[in-house]
Amino acid sequence: MGSGPAYQRVADEIRAAILSGELAQGDRMPSLPELATRFGVTTTVAHNAVNVLRGEGLVVTRQGAGAYVRRFERIRRSSPGRLARSHWGQGRAIQDHDTGVRARVLGVVVGEVPAPEYVAAALGVDSGTAVLSRARRFEVDGRPVQLATSYLPLELVRGTAITYTDTGPGGAYARLAELGFAPVRFVERLTDRAPNQQEREQLALSSGAGARVIEITRFAYDGSDRCVEVTRMVLDATAYELEYEFLA
Repeated sequence: MGSGPAYQRVADEIRAAILSGELAQGDRMPSLPELATRFGVTTTVAHNAVNVLRGEGLVVTRQGAGAYVRRFERIRRSSPGRLARSHWGQGRAIQDHDTGVRARVLGVVVGEVPAPEYVAAALGVDSGTAVLSRARRFEVDGRPVQLATSYLPLELVRGTAITYTDTGPGGAYARLAELGFAPVRFVERLTDRAPNQQEREQLALSSGAGARVIEITRFAYDGSDRCVEVTRMVLDATAYELEYEFLA
């Protein structure tokens, strides 16, 4: 192996094996002890090398099943197009704008929860007031990529399709529009951080220090400039590319 940190040199050799086809799509990667023996390094170095390749989309990990070769194409999350009324107003899901025809699995849990302080402040209710929670977990091409939880005022959505796991064509924004509270303005705040333990497990992230997520908090405002929804999203930073287009 050449110069540079040991984990990077191991990653370079494994990458070459993947790109040459020696390690093919879907192949199970050697275990960390096997990699350590093969390259004469510690299992920690081998672990860090696999994390590099995972960040490049060349390897995916499956909790309890090891790591596999998979050429994962980063998801381009393009704003503001994904939030345009011309998109969800035509019955299309926001995620369709991001992933197109790629295989996507969505898990949804809906219920009433006490509003966290940042949600209560935005929605104009007291902290701890019951609000509707819509928690989702997204998988794309078999890989967990995003967690998202939306919070909406109960007085707006109680008894509507927004309280169902399937909100219907166009999602919650289309249903809000039908109720007279169509979002017309959005604000998003982004933070890069390390995942917590629950996020590591749900997104099948590495337990190492190098794992990162992008936290995005979105506020949706209607025509009266009332905040009608707050959504907090946690994205696997290695799975996404964020694109923003705006006029000068």
